[in-house]
Amino acid sequence: EAFRVLRTNLEFMRAGKDGAEVIAVTSFNPGSGKSFITMNLAMSLAIKNRKVLVIDGDMRHGSSSAYVSSPESGLSDLLNGGVTDVRNIMVLSPEHENLSILPVGSIPPNPTELLESPRFGEMLAALRGYFDYILIDCMPSLGMMPINSLAAADSVIIPSQPSYLSAKGLDLLMQSIAKVKRQINPKLKIDGILFTMVDSRTNNAKDIIENLRDTVGQNIRIFDTEIPHSVRAAECSLTGESIFAHDKTGKVAAAYENLTKEVEQLERAAQTRLRNDRVR
Repeated sequence: EAFRVLRTNLEFMRAGKDGAEVIAVTSFNPGSGKSFITMNLAMSLAIKNRKVLVIDGDMRHGSSSAYVSSPESGLSDLLNGGVTDVRNIMVLSPEHENLSILPVGSIPPNPTELLESPRFGEMLAALRGYFDYILIDCMPSLGMMPINSLAAADSVIIPSQPSYLSAKGLDLLMQSIAKVKRQINPKLKIDGILFTMVDSRTNNAKDIIENLRDTVGQNIRIFDTEIPHSVRAAECSLTGESIFAHDKTGKVAAAYENLTKEVEQLERAAQTRLRNDRVR
């Protein structure tokens, strides 16, 4: 009921499948490349003719700053009832018509209340039918905002640099995900840990990756794809472009293409399991 107007206003969009795959991209380690991963995975999916929405749930505006220089309204205003027409706040990527961005909007007096109500889940339910994928760029914290994103998501991707501190941070995140799965969202699954900013020339990075694949990888999927460290990727933050616009033939763009294949394979496997469960 609360989002009937939202559904009506979305009629201008091409409806996708019955329900979009909602993926939370989260990490407790600032500087993990979380927003960069969210936007470039989204762009790669859009290039493959998937209709994608990125929800910027990070108060630092990491996923939407390249498209909205000073967002006055967005997710926060939609959830608190200040905005009812999503067309007034959703931004279409100038790089590809299949990619839309929902900025975080103005920061409320108490940001931790932003996703505490059921309205976030209601909003996603209203949006699911119009996209193939919805990616949520979560805040790098243990607060209620990322917790509620996990509560509403189908799966989670965990970016991690191959460093000692990032590896230690994985423990806390895994505990939070396990708690959300146990108490709130039993269907939540971990798509995988994604190593980012990988400098394959250093023995330290190689050793950490190998160790985590041998230990953590026994219980939690680790993506085969590794996102390499690249100056060209760092330049994207300055130009406000995706890696596909800035360096489409480079190694980072190739890595995101491979990551997209893995993500789509995971979704196809999940859809097959769901159909089999329905048959039973």
